Amino acid sequence: MNSTDKYMYFILTDKPDFPSWVSAGHICYMKEHVYNTELKRKPGPLATMKVFFLGGTTLDYPVKVSMTEPLSIQQAELLEAVGDDSERLRFFRERKSLQTAQSLTVGTEVSVEEGGEKLRGLVRYIGRLTEPTVHSPLSGVFFGIELQGADRGKGKIDGRYHSTTFFQCQPDCRVLAPFSRVSLFVPTSLSPAVTEPDMEHISVGDRVTFFNEDQSCRGMVLHLHARDRDGLQLVTISTDTDENGKTGGEIMLPIQCLMKGDVSTETEIMDVDGDSVDPQAEAWDMGLTVNSMVEFTLSVAKGSSYGIIRWIGNVPEHNDTMAGLELEEEQGVSDGILQGDRKFTCPSKRALFIRLRSCRPDSRFQNASSEHSENVPQYEDTVSDAVHTQGTLETVPPISADDIDQVLIGRMKGIQGHCNSCYMDAALFSLFSCSSALDSMLFKATTPQDAPIQNTLLHNIVNPLRSKGFVEGQHIMKLRKQLQKHGYSHSFTTDEKDPEEFLIIIMHHILALDPLLKLSAGGKVQESYCYQIFLDQNHSLVLPTVQQLLEHSFHNAGLKLAQVPSCLILQMPRFGKKFKMFDKIVPSLELDITALLSEGPQQCILCGFEAQQECADCFRDPVFSQTGFKVFCQTCSAQVHSHPQRRSHKPSPVEIPKGYPGAQHNLTRHKLELFAVLCIETSHYVSFVKYGPDSKDWIFFDSMADRQGETDGFNIPEVHVCPEVGAYLEMSPVELANQVPRDMKGVAKRLFCDAYMYLYQNTSMMMYC
Repeated sequence: MNSTDKYMYFILTDKPDFPSWVSAGHICYMKEHVYNTELKRKPGPLATMKVFFLGGTTLDYPVKVSMTEPLSIQQAELLEAVGDDSERLRFFRERKSLQTAQSLTVGTEVSVEEGGEKLRGLVRYIGRLTEPTVHSPLSGVFFGIELQGADRGKGKIDGRYHSTTFFQCQPDCRVLAPFSRVSLFVPTSLSPAVTEPDMEHISVGDRVTFFNEDQSCRGMVLHLHARDRDGLQLVTISTDTDENGKTGGEIMLPIQCLMKGDVSTETEIMDVDGDSVDPQAEAWDMGLTVNSMVEFTLSVAKGSSYGIIRWIGNVPEHNDTMAGLELEEEQGVSDGILQGDRKFTCPSKRALFIRLRSCRPDSRFQNASSEHSENVPQYEDTVSDAVHTQGTLETVPPISADDIDQVLIGRMKGIQGHCNSCYMDAALFSLFSCSSALDSMLFKATTPQDAPIQNTLLHNIVNPLRSKGFVEGQHIMKLRKQLQKHGYSHSFTTDEKDPEEFLIIIMHHILALDPLLKLSAGGKVQESYCYQIFLDQNHSLVLPTVQQLLEHSFHNAGLKLAQVPSCLILQMPRFGKKFKMFDKIVPSLELDITALLSEGPQQCILCGFEAQQECADCFRDPVFSQTGFKVFCQTCSAQVHSHPQRRSHKPSPVEIPKGYPGAQHNLTRHKLELFAVLCIETSHYVSFVKYGPDSKDWIFFDSMADRQGETDGFNIPEVHVCPEVGAYLEMSPVELANQVPRDMKGVAKRLFCDAYMYLYQNTSMMMYC
């Protein structure tokens, strides 16, 4: 959805018939121009409108207009912050609390429910904690409250959410809450009124203490400015030292950031866990170098700003190491010139020079993998870079269906793409996010020269993906550099490759994994890691399933499976990357490979008794099912081939292990389960992953879904649910054939029309059960 579209928001007053996961109190929305058009065309009490649900999918659903109530954007933002649907509806109907919340401003004295108590405080922040997404163009608005008086110290947070600082005040005095827990403070004879700051009046000439860029500073109040319309009051201070360490500087800060008097400067800077840190050492420990993407705080009122380090060095009259930043917005002072000397080049007003220790990694996409990357050295393809198999290896199981929403869904999730890496990103995400089918290659013994590659896969890619839901692009580039240095290709770091080329190099040449496939042909066994489906020109398939494609390909080539594979990687029939043999291919959620095995009992397709004969000529006979090899018991084979049209057929015996009892029985079927699909369109690979047992349990991954910046910017990966795929899988072949690709909902078209590679697993051989 286009972020510039105008939307109308509604709250459901009754539970709709569909979808089942939506309850009364859920917020939905639709484009304003669609609403105006649809409702004018079909007014009345039975009118319906197609809406999207906040936090849901890109699939729209019809709901009755009579079961919705319109919301203003401000109301929708406040109500969305209330997590429970029934609570949200109750507060909407009650109205008073919602109306009060709409009138609150920064500086208002309020009561907030926290830990079963009503605590007194001042509103310091009103805004959202997370950015809107493709599934939710609107985010909930919360209130940041600084506790006052006797309730100081009862706060549970530090003013940050996911490492983003929304307001600053003294420790343990902060609460972030939805409007449903906030009310206007009603003073009593036992509750003295609160001033700014608490019970202390600041006047012109007063000495004050404040914190600026993690330093304790002192100064004298020069001017008290009038409150703005949001209730914010600014104070001009003459500092003892300015931001460059010189005397006589002036700074303007919100009054709530000041403490009256000369407060002791023996205050340690704390990290998120409450441990003291050395800012200078911490900057280096965080791996901040030239081209690192960072954030910093110019002022408390503005919050975080963002940029890229373009220069690091020292300048006269400064003891600290300085960083030259190219900013995302025009908040700078030059185009890269410092004191008449050009340090780097960027657009005008985009350069800013600050102390290196004032920078921190950009939390918008760094935090997701910082736990795993903070101790990872820069790429060096040496044995010392590896954690060898003799040591203790960290194991993180695949992401479960219950944890998908929490760990993997959203922007800056999955694997971050960079420089034609989409083939590798999609392949690795498909193989390892929700499946352990090939985890054995992460732990098998390997040679010392190949151990660094295995270590990169496990510790820099697979484990962060499964534990945090995000892998930085630098780790994929590290793997590409390692592969290139091994000599398999001189363009691994720059050019696009085929997923199968990358997988075969990793599985065969690097980690020496046993071949996944053993194919029997004419009594000889061939080994392979992937299987390319080929069809002859005489096939009659129009809307094939993967089951049919595999069976036709095996039939044409005279192939059988010598054993049941643990993982089956199938490449769809295409003429190169651009030309497809079929407009649509229907995913088979299960592959029944019983009839594809070279040895083993088979079941007669007519009577169910043990089969003794197979007829290749009957495979295409339209009298029989379009799926499955045609195997018969002796009796049924004789009857089938007594027909004049089949007398020329030449059945062959089914190979049965010696000593196997022949009788009617419930034959154990050998089936493989679909767990991922790689798709390609215009040379760009994406991935679908089947993460749960329900037909609608699908997620879609694109490592380059969006981008911030241009040449020096970065790609934004995204993972989102796509239950619409399940709706199409439940259609009949006729219904599905009639679907126009461009009109298919959500991303379903890409799965059905652009499939490149299907991945199946043997669930009886899973590593984590």
